[in-house]
Amino acid sequence: MIKRALNQKTAPHLSYEAFLDLAKTLGCVGVEPRNDLGRGLFDGISPREAGAMARERGLRLLGLSEVYPFNDWSAERAHAIEALIDAAAESGAETFSLIPRVDGKYTEDGARQKVLCRVMREILPMLDGHNLLALIEPIGFASSSLKEKVELVEAIEAVGGLTKFKLVHDTFQHVIAGGGRIYPEYTATVHISGISDPQRKLDETLDAHRILVDRGDRCGTLDQISAFLEAGYQGPFSFECTSPRVQESATLEDDIRRSFEFIEASFAST
Repeated sequence: MIKRALNQKTAPHLSYEAFLDLAKTLGCVGVEPRNDLGRGLFDGISPREAGAMARERGLRLLGLSEVYPFNDWSAERAHAIEALIDAAAESGAETFSLIPRVDGKYTEDGARQKVLCRVMREILPMLDGHNLLALIEPIGFASSSLKEKVELVEAIEAVGGLTKFKLVHDTFQHVIAGGGRIYPEYTATVHISGISDPQRKLDETLDAHRILVDRGDRCGTLDQISAFLEAGYQGPFSFECTSPRVQESATLEDDIRRSFEFIEASFAST
């Protein structure tokens, strides 16, 4: 069995409480609430109460999402990060997520690495006194300012952030970035989703097409999960699906359960 988890992007139309109930019913170890669903984080429930609601159901708050674009540094960005850190600390969340800009800026070789390190050095002291990890997610799109995991790993080491920064591995983003090493020892969370549309080139596929993992998946999600498990990764595998086909399904609970069971059955048979 993998450690099941659920990102709120997969069920954005549910209230926070209903989202927690869904995750509990599905046997998840934890959840990733979001602040970008068009309403307040935790639906406006205080972070302290929101954390208690999760723990009452036996769920961990694996992480809070997100600050974007974290590497376009400004006083506004610093304030947003501080606010998410405060919410994570008060709720008992284990991590919070930072997403790089994907608008085609800061993509020049040399410049993007310097910007990344400079911003990470700004964030480091914000984490002092907190038992909290900052998670950075490489994004594979051509317009992304951080596509390669190796650049993030090098930056973590360069700023002395080994105990404060980890990365999010996203199976979709990884494949469109060209694959490569997975760095399980630097990874705190694995986001899983699939692309089954045979008509689209993967490097032209955007978030709106990310669905639950099935037999038609073209992202090699099962192989990526297997690689993490074989490397000794013990963290969660969290469904982050952004297709309306998934999000608006009238049978969402059954859909997610079937996909989790498909994944687990694939490993049980090997």
